[in-house]
Amino acid sequence: LRAPIIGTFYMVIFTLVIVVPLGVGTAIYLSEYAPMNKFSEFIRYCLDGLAGVPSIIFGLFGLALFVVIMFKTTCILAGALTLACLSLPFMVGAAEEAIRAVPQSQREASLALGATKWQTIWRVVLPAAMPGIITGVILCAGTVVAETAPLLATSGYSAFVPASPLDGCRTLALHLFYLATEAPCIGGLTRQDLIAQAMGVGAILILIVIILNFLMRWLSQRYMAKMRGGK
Repeated sequence: LRAPIIGTFYMVIFTLVIVVPLGVGTAIYLSEYAPMNKFSEFIRYCLDGLAGVPSIIFGLFGLALFVVIMFKTTCILAGALTLACLSLPFMVGAAEEAIRAVPQSQREASLALGATKWQTIWRVVLPAAMPGIITGVILCAGTVVAETAPLLATSGYSAFVPASPLDGCRTLALHLFYLATEAPCIGGLTRQDLIAQAMGVGAILILIVIILNFLMRWLSQRYMAKMRGGK
């Protein structure tokens, strides 16, 4: 399981590096800068539409754009970019809700003290909204861990440990899929052996999701306690 575990770790890291800045930046623009006009409504409409698209469609999109046009091969970056497109609506939604939940009085107090709008956002709004943003990050990480359909066409199915972002990889979810669908007697293993290994991988995936949920709650509580202590 060494290669799938490392592949999952790489996929989560690269996807979050892409989707978190883009998602939080979009949420800041929509909640703090964008006027309520047709353009901002169109952006929200597109994000809502993307949230309802089946994941296999993202896989085909990633195959056409990232694999065929950009990288010319299946690789970690192609899979991460595809999963970033899939996770972006959820990251934007979580971050925007957290930012809008910050009381307007805190913004007005900061501006009254002479801070610029960006200083207010950076030093007042984002720290107050951080628990909600952390929740969105953990949810995106859970989505990356659990997805299989978009990665079938974009990340490849290499069973070896990737050496660079341009190498193919197999995540735990993909490894579970292959174990459950491969023909018997591959590598000297019977069908029962493959199913037993698939159930073991499934247990590991459930454990990872539980750990992510506990991590989300722990980080949110710790940050809120730190904010109270700072006050």
